[in-house]
Amino acid sequence: MNIRMPSSFESVQDTVQDRIRDTYGRTTLRTRLVLGIAVAVAVVLVLFFVVSQLFTAKPQVAPPPSVIVQRAVKTDLPVVEHTIGTVVSPALVQVTSRVQGQLQKAFFTEGQTVHAGQVLFQIDPRPFQDALNNAEAVLGTAQAKWARYGRLLAAKAVAPQDADDAKAAYLVAKANVDAARLNLSYTRIASPIDGKTGPILIQPGNQVSATGGGSTAVGATAPASMLVVLTQIRPIKISFSLPQADLPRIQKRMAAQGMAVTLTPQGDTTPLNAKVDFVGNQVNDQTGTIELRATFGNENGALVPGQLVDVSVVIDTIKGAVAVPHDAINLGPSTSFVYVVKDRIARMEPVKVVSDDGTTAAIQGAVEPGDSVITDGQLKVVAGKPVTTTHAAPQRK
Repeated sequence: MNIRMPSSFESVQDTVQDRIRDTYGRTTLRTRLVLGIAVAVAVVLVLFFVVSQLFTAKPQVAPPPSVIVQRAVKTDLPVVEHTIGTVVSPALVQVTSRVQGQLQKAFFTEGQTVHAGQVLFQIDPRPFQDALNNAEAVLGTAQAKWARYGRLLAAKAVAPQDADDAKAAYLVAKANVDAARLNLSYTRIASPIDGKTGPILIQPGNQVSATGGGSTAVGATAPASMLVVLTQIRPIKISFSLPQADLPRIQKRMAAQGMAVTLTPQGDTTPLNAKVDFVGNQVNDQTGTIELRATFGNENGALVPGQLVDVSVVIDTIKGAVAVPHDAINLGPSTSFVYVVKDRIARMEPVKVVSDDGTTAAIQGAVEPGDSVITDGQLKVVAGKPVTTTHAAPQRK
């Protein structure tokens, strides 16, 4: 059996369903709107908090830079010049032959140290001995003739001219004997100095002469008749040059007390000391320097001619100088300056550098003895700003 609801009742049911649907839809939309607003407010609050923290946070302050300082001192500071010197021999002798003949023997080995008067070479003496014997024979005859003519002249048995001729012949014969004896002595070639021999330039067996000749050793170049070169090495000299601007100080120092020289052979650490004993008589117009020399005993033969050495020479002494380490000097656009630390604050002080030997500098300016000057870390320093200091051991007292 079908029961049909009245149409009025169906309309009421549809109305109720529509209202429920409208109410549920509006509720969902309101909730979404509220949630969106809440999220937006939260985001704004977070951004505000972050930005406020960024603008209100205090910046971190960097600590003062760390530097090394050393105290300026008052002292008598030597003015030292550093340069490169060359070892030179006081005497270099080219041994040559003074007569012509065959070289028979050498009495030394190459590189040997020889002494003055020691025989080095022997030239064949036989021709010279024969010449001497002949000259002596002629001398005997001339001497006898002059003696006979002298007696005849006394008896007026001979003309005076004949007697004079006999005397002249005797004197000529005597001179020839002396020359022949001298030439014979030249066949033994002796060393004129104490020195060290170089290579033998003309080997025994070759002909030599006073004007050249003879075969030289392979690869050697020898002037005429040069047999060997002798080089004096004990004592030995050091030659070095200083700027002509130092000449007034050099002259004053040499006149007062002399100049001390310290040299160190390159590659060695053992210093040697001596005095300057020669100042050149002219300034080199090409280099603007003047030559000085000092003599060293060289007992062990360590210094060799031509060798380069590091030279330090004291040319003056500054009395009562304010001295600071060389590393404390800084170059500014117009003058030199140092950083002086007082009450932990670094202050820039202009100075005039009077002398600087690469280790210690004598300065003039506002820096006083006892002031702490920065020797390391200057690149991090800002004038007028604080620094953290560490004291280094003093270099001079």
